[in-house]
Amino acid sequence: MKPAKRTILLAEDDRNMSFMLQDNLEMAGYAVDVCSDGRAALSTFLKNKFDLCVLDVMLPGKDGFSLAQEIRKLNLQVPIVFLTAKAMKEDRIQGFKLGADDYITKPFSVEEFLLRIEAILKRVYTQPTKADEQFIYNLGTLNCDFSNQQITSALGVQVLTNKEAKLLKLFCLHQNKVIDRDIIQKAIWEDEGYFVGRSMDVFISRLRKLLKDDPQVTLTNVHGVGYKLEVRDGYPATK
Repeated sequence: MKPAKRTILLAEDDRNMSFMLQDNLEMAGYAVDVCSDGRAALSTFLKNKFDLCVLDVMLPGKDGFSLAQEIRKLNLQVPIVFLTAKAMKEDRIQGFKLGADDYITKPFSVEEFLLRIEAILKRVYTQPTKADEQFIYNLGTLNCDFSNQQITSALGVQVLTNKEAKLLKLFCLHQNKVIDRDIIQKAIWEDEGYFVGRSMDVFISRLRKLLKDDPQVTLTNVHGVGYKLEVRDGYPATK
C-alpha cells in the first residue's frame, strides 16, 4: 500500500494567494483543505486529521494567532506555519510563542515555501503514514468504524446516527484532551446557543450509553469547560 498523502490545512483569505498555494502544494503531492476565515478553519481542523497547518495571521472571523491558540489546546504536536504581511519583530515573537514551527513573511518565493514545508514535515514525521480508507478507531475493547457508523464490542454491534458518529469521531481525534463546549457546537452543529447546547447534551448522554460496554472508556464532563474522552489502564485509542 502506498503511503497516504500528507494533509495540510491552509487558512488564507486572499483568494489569489490561496489558489496559488493550494495549486503548488497539490502539485508537490500534498492533500490540501482551504479555508478563507478562522472560524471555518477551526471547524475543519476539528473534523479532520492534518499533518501541518498553514495559517495567515490576518484572517477574518478569527485571526491566525487566535486560531493557533485553539489548535494548540487540542493538538500540541501538529506543525504550524504562519503567513503574514507583517515583518515586525513583536509579531514574529508572538507567533513563535504560540508554538509556530515557521513564520513566513509576504511576499515570498513559492519554491522556498515548499522547501520549508518539506523540511518541517521531514523533521516531524520520520515514518510514512498508510492510507486508512475506512477510518477505524479502537477505544480499549471497542471498535469504532466511522465508515459504517457502528461500534463493535464483545456484546455485539451498535449502530450510530450520523450526528453520533461525527461527535465520536471528533472525540477520538482529540482523545484525552478537553474540548470546549462552544468548539464542539460549532464543529458538529455549525451553530451555538442555548438550544444547540441542549441538543449536544442529549447526544453526549447517548454516546455515554454507547460506550458503556467498556468501563475503561469514559466521556467526562469538565465542569464549566467542556468534555474529554478518556481511555484508562493502558488502552490508547488506535487508528
